[in-house]
Amino acid sequence: MSPRSPFSALRWLIALLVLGGMLFLLVERAPEQSIPEPVEVPTEALVVTDTASEVFGEPLPALQSLEELDLDTPPARRGLDLQHWQTSQGTPVYYMHADELPMLDVQILFAAGASRDGELPGLAGFTNAMLNEGTGNLDAGDIAAGFERLGAQFSNSAHRDMGLLGLRTLTASDKLEPALSLFAQILAKPSFPEASLQRIREQMLAGLRYARQRPDSQASEALWSTLYPGHPYGIPPDGTQESINAITREDLQRFQQTYYNASNAVIALVGAVDRQRAEQLAQHLADAMPQGDAAPRTPAPEPVSASTQHIDFASNQTHLLIAQQGISRDDPDYAALYLGNQILGGGGFGSRLVHEIREQRGLAYSPRSTFSAMQAPGPFYISIQTRADQAEQALDVANQVLDEFIRSGPTDTELSRAKQQMLGEFPLSTASNGAIVSQLGAIGFYDLPLNYMQLFLDRVQALTSEDIRDAFARQLPADRRVIITVGPPQPEPEQDSSDTESDSAAQTTESEDA
Repeated sequence: MSPRSPFSALRWLIALLVLGGMLFLLVERAPEQSIPEPVEVPTEALVVTDTASEVFGEPLPALQSLEELDLDTPPARRGLDLQHWQTSQGTPVYYMHADELPMLDVQILFAAGASRDGELPGLAGFTNAMLNEGTGNLDAGDIAAGFERLGAQFSNSAHRDMGLLGLRTLTASDKLEPALSLFAQILAKPSFPEASLQRIREQMLAGLRYARQRPDSQASEALWSTLYPGHPYGIPPDGTQESINAITREDLQRFQQTYYNASNAVIALVGAVDRQRAEQLAQHLADAMPQGDAAPRTPAPEPVSASTQHIDFASNQTHLLIAQQGISRDDPDYAALYLGNQILGGGGFGSRLVHEIREQRGLAYSPRSTFSAMQAPGPFYISIQTRADQAEQALDVANQVLDEFIRSGPTDTELSRAKQQMLGEFPLSTASNGAIVSQLGAIGFYDLPLNYMQLFLDRVQALTSEDIRDAFARQLPADRRVIITVGPPQPEPEQDSSDTESDSAAQTTESEDA
């Protein structure tokens, strides 16, 4: 390297001197910051204005403590003026006027769930997913853009019992009319375009591959197939690789014509339209649907015996399911089982399962129990995820908690707390138009009384601990309890030494006889 020039060091020295001079000039010229004198505030300005007095004409009473709140009085409920009629085709319509917002929620439920798949598992879900992929001269992009332009929301989904289509739209005439017209086109003439068919098929096949990597999906599939062998509920709603690949456009068209018809539908409307307008809208939608017959009710399943099944899965955790056939949605025991399940394991923190499994033993984070009431008796199950080396203990504790609950029922304290919790939560189930339209749809689909929500609350409040105990004992006999585990391979049970000696002696005797 060449030696550094003395001129380079000189240039740096000059630059530093110039920079120092500039900083000095800036500091000298900066104005001095004076500290303001304290301002004396008039006494009148310190008086706080009582806004409540200005608004209500009198001051609000002071709340000294939360203990002053009346915890025994449930929150106020929203007034529900529910109405019911039928279209000219006989389609049931459930309606409530709600003018708080200039919106309308529409839900149409069809008996078109996976229980109607027959020999092609996944057909119901495939058909439902294809309904908004094209109509006549409109493709999926046109339909999506049409709803977006109108500020409307379209929804669709398929389940074991039903297929659903939904619409939320503004009620201004320039928004409502075109939104309902587009919705009616989806009902009337879905085109099932070939390009969309292949895309949806690939999505469903990808979903099946993903499910095989999830232990909870494998446990769920085993639950339904074990509880409902040879029954429509045992059909996997997502299909199989073979069935999804076998479904054709003609299969989709046939399913849509058979099950998405006016005689197989229930229409629910909630929003800012009057009764006369609601009747016109419901009739318009029913006219757009194909004509056909109502699907028969799903038959009750045959009882199954107790069994245990383990599915090997490479994981550090084990998924546990304790399950058996439960009840249908219209079962007289529904209220007792619903409230009892809140105490057993459906109510989250404070439930018995959470207390015994999580709080007392630290075996799992969120054990829960569920009644899935459907058109035919759906499953009851307890779900637990725990470390593989704790799986046997968690299973034993869960069975003990369930057995004790069936034997003794809830305590008076548990019952009172659960009732109060339900009264507090009920207003949330009717707090929005979307929540109400879902309730109305369920009332219509399961053929429940129009005032079912009030009847349900009345029944819950009248329940005793004995009512819940008897309902659980009646509906959940221990000899029909199925246990499913998904996790690492289980060790072979150790053979008792006395059994080994007996086996050896038997083999010796057989050899001597030979």
